[in-house]
Order: sequence, then C-alpha cells, then structure tokens
Amino acid sequence: MTHFNLTLTITLTLLLAAGCGSPSSREDPDETVVECSLPDTLRVGTLYSPTSFFIYRGDSLGIDYDMARSLADSLGRPMTVTVARSMPQLLAMLDSGSIDLAATQVPITSETAGRILPVGQETLTNQILIQRVEPGGSAEITDVTMLPGRDIYVLEGTKYEQRLRNLDRELGGGIRIHTLNPDSVAPEDLIDMVADGKIELAIMDSDVARLHGGYHANINTEVAVSLDQRASWAVAPGADCLAEAINAWSGDEAPKARRLELLKQYYQLEKLDRTTFGTIDFTDGTMSPAYDPIFRRYAPQINWDWRMLAAQAYTESRFNPKARSFAGARGLMQIMPRTGRAYGLKNPTSPEQSVKAAVSYLDDLDRMFASKVPDAAERKKFILAAYNAGQGHIFDAMRLAEKHGLNPKIWDENVEKAVLMLANPQHYNDNVVKYGYLRGRETYDYVNRIMTLYNLGKTAIPV
Repeated sequence: MTHFNLTLTITLTLLLAAGCGSPSSREDPDETVVECSLPDTLRVGTLYSPTSFFIYRGDSLGIDYDMARSLADSLGRPMTVTVARSMPQLLAMLDSGSIDLAATQVPITSETAGRILPVGQETLTNQILIQRVEPGGSAEITDVTMLPGRDIYVLEGTKYEQRLRNLDRELGGGIRIHTLNPDSVAPEDLIDMVADGKIELAIMDSDVARLHGGYHANINTEVAVSLDQRASWAVAPGADCLAEAINAWSGDEAPKARRLELLKQYYQLEKLDRTTFGTIDFTDGTMSPAYDPIFRRYAPQINWDWRMLAAQAYTESRFNPKARSFAGARGLMQIMPRTGRAYGLKNPTSPEQSVKAAVSYLDDLDRMFASKVPDAAERKKFILAAYNAGQGHIFDAMRLAEKHGLNPKIWDENVEKAVLMLANPQHYNDNVVKYGYLRGRETYDYVNRIMTLYNLGKTAIPV
C-alpha cells in the first residue's frame, strides 16, 4: 500500500512590489516553498445509506466508509466518523471545520460550486427504470419513448415522482403513474415487487438499483430516465494539502482495485437468494440429520425448542458450515468475525463451535430485551431480529414504533412495521433512530422464515 509523506509542499508565486503605490513599482516573482501538514486525525463525515455507511450485525460497512478507512491507513492517520442526518447538515459540518472530509457522494452542482472542493474519484448516477426480464433474457423496454401506456410505480413525494411527471409531460402524457406510501414501502421493496411480478415497472437511483438488484437475476436496470448527476467526495475550499493527498491516493492502483472489489462485494454478489430460498425436507423425521444432535444439545441452555434453533441455522446457512456472507459472516450460524471473537469462536466452519457461540450470543440478546419485552415467547422474535440486524437497529425500531403509535413490545404488525420503515431516509434519519439505515425487508423476512420453518418442524417432528 502506498504511504504519503506527513507533509506536502505547495509552491506559491508571491508578487513582491518594489515600492508601494509608486508608478515605477515592479513585481518580481519569487518562488517560496510553504509547508502544510495533513490533519493528525482524519475526521470523516458521511451519511447513512446502503452505499455510504450502515451498521450490519454490529459492524460498520459501506463503500464510502471502507474507502475512507483505506485512505486513512494509507496516510498513516487514525480516523473518526461522524454521521450527519442530511446532506445540508454534512456540508455545514464541512463549512464549520468540524470534519475534514465528506466521504459520501456529494453532488457537484451550481449549488455546491465554491462551497466544496471535489476530491477523489468522480461518479455518475441517474434515475433508471426497473423492469422484469426472464433470467438471461433481454428487456422489453429499451427507451423512455416506450413508457406511455405503461404502469410505473414510484414513492410518493420523492424526486422520482417529480421526474416521472416531468417525463410524462415531455412525452405528451400517457404514462400511468402510481404512487406508494414511503412509510410502508422502501426503494428495495419496489425492486422486489417488480421481480415478483406484483408491479410492472418502477424508478429509482442507479446506485441503489445496482445494489439491491443483485438480489434478483430477473431485474433489468439499463434504461435511464434522467440525465447523469456528477458526484464525489469533498473537502472544504482551501484544504489544498488534503485534497492533493486524496487525489494522489485515489489515482494509485491499490485504491482503484479496492473500489472494484467493494463494488463487486456490495453490488454483484448475491447476498440473499430470495427466489430460491426453499425449505427443509421433513420426510425423514429430522430437521438436519447431521446437525440435529447439536441443536438438541445446546438449545436447552437458553430454554429454546431445538427445532427453532435448527430453523434459524437453516435460514442462516441452509445447513452449510462453509457458508460465507457478503459481509464476512461465516459458518452454520453465520457469525460475524467480531462477534465470533467475543464468544470464543476459534473455527467458524465447525458446526458445534458455531452453534455454541450462537447460543451464547442469543442468551445475551435475551437479557438485553428481557425488561423491554417481558413475554418470553414474544421476545424470541425480537432476539431473532437482533441476531440478524444487530440489537441497536431493533431498539431503534421499537422507539420508532412507539413514536408512530405502534406497540413497541409486540413484533407482528407493530415493531416489524417499524423495521421496514428503517430503509426510508425519512425514518432512519429521525432523531429517535441512533443506528441509521437498515435493509429492513431482510430482517422482516428473516424472522418470518424462521417462525414458518419452526411451526412446520413442530408439526412434522416430535420433540
């Protein structure tokens, strides 16, 4: 990895007057070397989003976050991260000097000109059409002129609705526009709905679509419905030393390769195949012939039915002890590295070690939620959700549920609704939310799958 010097030099040309105000005054250029230092600690500001920064099972993730960490390592500087609630707040932090770098995709527009100094790699995003195709097939719609007469769904009151209505006027009308409540539907839900054939078409940003479209093999995101928007990281005007260092680093081969690796990790890897999830074959009277004895042995330690533990293991890894997620979770119970270290997991691929560590973690989660959800049976759903998303997100959902008149102690039709809301910027930037963005649909489905498999197992297999 390339490391940069702790100081950079800028050559300034100073114009020195021979006589102040004299008609015969003469300007002599004099080359003067001025040294300037990089900050002792790289203070990074960012936004919660599925691409910039989010917390998953207790670990900090996000393309911009990971790249900023690589930058700090390259500069030999420690890094602190502050998450702003909005782009205006982030730019205000940059203006005030409370952060050195805005590590998210800051729009390069006439509004930000003079207020920011763009640095690093520039990206282009636009709004695109989400349409369903047969896996490996071609898209039916190849141009926006083919949209009149089609049904297109967007989130109500968003820039997507505004763009679609403008496009409808540009094309002379005919697009059938449907709006959905963003409190109950997140952008990734629209992709799911198109993939499942529930709606025909939808519109969203290209970066979000690439990220969530990776969950489906039957989604096409190639038709643009807006012009490109330029964006990049930003420092404050005048922060020339830091800007020069970031630009030099971003032009190196190592960060370019790292970014491509992250794009593959976040955009292209199939994180959760929702269309072919499958179920357990109960015909032989077992949940898993190989691992049932382990589930039977450890479940009593937390007063769980072993069949629920087995249902969770299947949902996590499909009983594959070598499974590895996009975020680095490993093993039968898909334990994150930091969690594994905390619970003494030496070999993540060992089924017994994985279940043992998971049970210890589940036990701690039970204690965390015991006072907030007194009913033990109801609490299991909260524990499962926290195992999937991290307890911080579930506590956020409970606070958000209460704020919106839902029961924070009941999962079904209450906190599960708030979990879905955490994918909406309006809600994950709410003041009662401390841990930001969550792909709530994944957690919602996770709990439902486990409970469904568990109920099937109770019917099919004796204790």
